Amino acid sequence: MMNETQTNQLIRAYAGQAAQSLTVDPNSSRPVSIAVDLDGDGIPEIAYAYKINGENGVTIFKQLGNEWRPIAYLKGPGYEVSLLTAAPVTSRDRSNLIVGWQIGSIWSKLSVYEWTAQGFKDVAPTDMDYSYVEIEDMPGRYGWDGLSEIALWIHDTGEAYKVEVLRWHNGEFTSAWDVYPYYFQRVVRYYEALTNEHPDYAFYWYYLADAQYKADMPEAAAVSLDKTISLKPSYPTPDMLLDLQKLIQLEQAKQADDTRATSLFPASLQTIDGTEWGYINDRGEWVIKPQYEYAAQFQSNGYAVVQVNGHSGMIDLTGRQVVPPVWDSISSYSEGRAIVIDKQGFKVMDENGQIVTDKAYSYIAPYHNERAVFANVNTVNPDSQRYGYLDLQGHEVIAPQYEDAGDFHEGKAVVKLKKKSYSLIDRDGARLSSYPYAYVGALGDGLLPFQKESSGKFGYINERGKIIISPQYRTALPFEDKRAIVDISEDYTSQYGLIDRDANFEIKPEYNMIRTLGEQRVAIGQAIDPKRPYIGSKYAIADLFGKRLTEFVYTDISEFKDGLASVTDGDHTYFIDPSGKPAEGFPHLEGSGTLVWMKPLIQVNIDQRLSYVDRRGHVVWQQNTVIPLRSPYRVRELKYKPNKDYLVYYPQIEGMSSQIAQTQVNEKLKQLSQVKPVPADTQLDYSYSGDFNVSFFKKNLLQLQLNGYNFPFGAAHGMPTKLYTPINLMNGRIYELKDLFKPDSDYVSVLSDIVGQQIKQDPQYSYVFPDTYKGIKADQPFYVSEHALHLYFYPYDIAPYVAGFPTFKIPFSSIMNLIAVNGEFWRAFH
Repeated sequence: MMNETQTNQLIRAYAGQAAQSLTVDPNSSRPVSIAVDLDGDGIPEIAYAYKINGENGVTIFKQLGNEWRPIAYLKGPGYEVSLLTAAPVTSRDRSNLIVGWQIGSIWSKLSVYEWTAQGFKDVAPTDMDYSYVEIEDMPGRYGWDGLSEIALWIHDTGEAYKVEVLRWHNGEFTSAWDVYPYYFQRVVRYYEALTNEHPDYAFYWYYLADAQYKADMPEAAAVSLDKTISLKPSYPTPDMLLDLQKLIQLEQAKQADDTRATSLFPASLQTIDGTEWGYINDRGEWVIKPQYEYAAQFQSNGYAVVQVNGHSGMIDLTGRQVVPPVWDSISSYSEGRAIVIDKQGFKVMDENGQIVTDKAYSYIAPYHNERAVFANVNTVNPDSQRYGYLDLQGHEVIAPQYEDAGDFHEGKAVVKLKKKSYSLIDRDGARLSSYPYAYVGALGDGLLPFQKESSGKFGYINERGKIIISPQYRTALPFEDKRAIVDISEDYTSQYGLIDRDANFEIKPEYNMIRTLGEQRVAIGQAIDPKRPYIGSKYAIADLFGKRLTEFVYTDISEFKDGLASVTDGDHTYFIDPSGKPAEGFPHLEGSGTLVWMKPLIQVNIDQRLSYVDRRGHVVWQQNTVIPLRSPYRVRELKYKPNKDYLVYYPQIEGMSSQIAQTQVNEKLKQLSQVKPVPADTQLDYSYSGDFNVSFFKKNLLQLQLNGYNFPFGAAHGMPTKLYTPINLMNGRIYELKDLFKPDSDYVSVLSDIVGQQIKQDPQYSYVFPDTYKGIKADQPFYVSEHALHLYFYPYDIAPYVAGFPTFKIPFSSIMNLIAVNGEFWRAFH
């Protein structure tokens, strides 16, 4: 390796005598040159900083044989090189050259050079400026990862700096939220020293509070922010103080929950075996590999519900099974209890996975106020049920005696004794009041909605049964925040308004819909088409006094939580704050759906697809859109969304040897997936969604399942569709049922008899309409699995809608005499 004198001689030999004016001040400790492996070949290169004719430059030399030759000349802005170093930022197997170009007395522009086949490329954005920088591998939640983060200190005022820590991820620099607790301890110490020296400087207290918040010290941050506010500063501005206060309060609330769940996020992977679920960390890396049919979010007790073979169990944060997957379903925990269901019925499970009820019930609701509504079948009248309440130990603390029962709220619940007889009870079942009305709703703010007669108008009574607001509404919901939503319409239209406790309208009754959003906000909806109000609404945000905070632009709005609500206008989805303005520091994302702030990531459910992004909107993880089969075959997912109410994900096959056959089968798949001309700017009378998955793949047979759902607006429900496409990847042929059988076989008659026997003998088909089954058709909908043929019917064909698609499994072994074993279909997967 060359010494400094040899390096100077080398640079002057290539740059000339004008390079004698080097950029580094003689009194500075910054190196004028460094030796580091930049291209990953294990041999260090030399990077040398200098100035020629007033221009900054860095030359990189590489030893080729016995000679050192320049392989790159890098030029930068400003008047000096303020930083010359190297660290593994974009890759673990080689270092990046990092250069600071001085562009002002306290400002430099950072460049991060990466070696590529075309030479060195600066991957830093053009606006990555800083006043002070630190570069090191910082430990996050899962320790050190071998890559360096970059901490940028950006001058604000006095000796105050805004600090952000970045890392390279998915081809760009993003916020390294997980290392903030580590790095901002350093920033806290810096501002603690400044506040000690200048106790009356509000902006130092503000930046101390900000650093404490980011260092996971919300209580200390709250104290520092209070000190800032007490100094009544003009800077930071009131909006800056309010935004930081909201963040600190959010963190305080989160820590107060004593949550044990770390940042693990449910995520899915499309495979040839269907969609498999697992968990990623906040860097998008798999921590619990995809292996479940479904995986729910981790709860505050550190458990998550997962599905295996159609049954639910629970795992902990390590993936260890804590509740075996033997349950039909497991609810989320409420007050330390989950409701589980098996073939016996409903039961209560504690946080240790133990069942606390000594028998099964026909129904159990989630816990409220340490009570859960349960139902027992009435032995006298089996068609009716009687309701009571369980305590947290699973004991029947109030015996089943009510025709209906509501949840407890503030120690009180409304129950129905019999027709036109309701009562308000306490947690021990004692009657506090009785009401001789056709209907009494839930208690809210001391009032209860009621109907005198079952076909009459709604009004409100107090807890003692006195009529406070006379019956005058078509619909009346419980009071919340001293306001209630009512509807005064007389026909099929809606006229929703918001009243106070004196029946005064805070929001006039002129809206197609009103929804409470929490945090003193409501969504008010105008009919998209007043002549067809059932089509839906466009929403605006209003406060409880009727002040409208936004225009009518949203197609959907979530409830507020911690000062944020997810909204979509049909084209974009984003967060708003309680003022109705887009929330600062959060992204606008294309598409229609919802966002959930799951610090440090945002869970994105847009256009029926799940992904995770950081606060800048950079994608941390998204589900794969290519399903590998067997080389060279794969299935690619494409999206068709011509209208806000029409969305289809459809498959396209790649890798077939015949381009003609591939084009033909892909056009057929588009057609079968309902990819067709749909007007873009026209309000449809319906919505349609389509999707697909790989249901079977063996040898040369690829079977795709194409699903659809058509929902006519205003209907009670939509109509699902399901179609399977057994495709031969050698020639692109899509097989029909007849192709599985010998040409002269009477397969229709034989299969019809088998299905008929299953309907008669198997209790699981008791839902089939009597005398509706007349046999199968020659083109009966079907699909194949490895060892069986499956025949299915559409809703309403032979059974009620709720039965879905009645399906009958016929083992190949039972019909081998009918199958064309030398036929193309059979040989495609045998």
